[in-house]
Amino acid sequence: MIDALLQPFGFPFMQNAFYIALLIAPPTALLSCFLVLKGWALMGDAVSHAVLPGVVLAWITGLPLIVGAFGAGMTCALLTGYLSHNSRVKQDTVMGVVFSGMFGVGLIMYTSITTNEHLDHVLFGNMLGVGNEDLLTAGIISVVVCAFLILKWKDLLLHAFDPAQAQASGLHTGFLHYALLSVLSLSIVSTLSATGLILAVALLVTPGAIAFLTVRSFGPMLFVSVGVCLFAMLSGTYASFFIDSAPAATIVLILTAIFVLAFLRRTRQARRASRAAIAEQT
Repeated sequence: MIDALLQPFGFPFMQNAFYIALLIAPPTALLSCFLVLKGWALMGDAVSHAVLPGVVLAWITGLPLIVGAFGAGMTCALLTGYLSHNSRVKQDTVMGVVFSGMFGVGLIMYTSITTNEHLDHVLFGNMLGVGNEDLLTAGIISVVVCAFLILKWKDLLLHAFDPAQAQASGLHTGFLHYALLSVLSLSIVSTLSATGLILAVALLVTPGAIAFLTVRSFGPMLFVSVGVCLFAMLSGTYASFFIDSAPAATIVLILTAIFVLAFLRRTRQARRASRAAIAEQT
């Protein structure tokens, strides 16, 4: 019985899948807290889809895929920021236009080339095909992103809640804005080999949303988000071995289930508080 339960840990491809899960869970979970508070959930979706043309262009020119992905992600983020600050169009509308346009260009480029490379893995992820180079890339990005978010979390928190107050306090709001976009692009690059572009948005939104429903202060929110993301990624990878499913999709389903439970728990608590308030008044 124990041998059967430990069977997934005996295969090198499963070991690498667990390693990549441990590496990408902390940065994406921490970043999701800031994206949820700042209202940038769509930004994560936009950048994750917009990197596709950069990935295809990098493959055509022979550059590393992560270089093209990061370049396209930053182009999307910077273009969105520029258009939203220099036009009357709201930011969510600009994001929808930019990311859908770039994703459309990427799909046209993707379908127009002939290759033996499995670029589908860029879209849908391939945790079971992760190599040492992917682990090294994800590890470096994880350290950089986590270090920045931990060192600057107070400044980023103030900037998320009140950008005007942050600027009045002497913070470089422009730097914080584009630095957050940069680490967002880096985090998406680190998830390329694991969850792919389409499912990466779940890691950048759901852990923070779950933590937001669970706790009332930002510090615990960071810890809860990381814990939930680690649990979902490790358990999803482990369960996918036995049910013969895609690890990335299984992880997303677990995150979604946890979110539903957190939402139901928060709704029940709100109802109890409302009933108690009514009882006190009567």
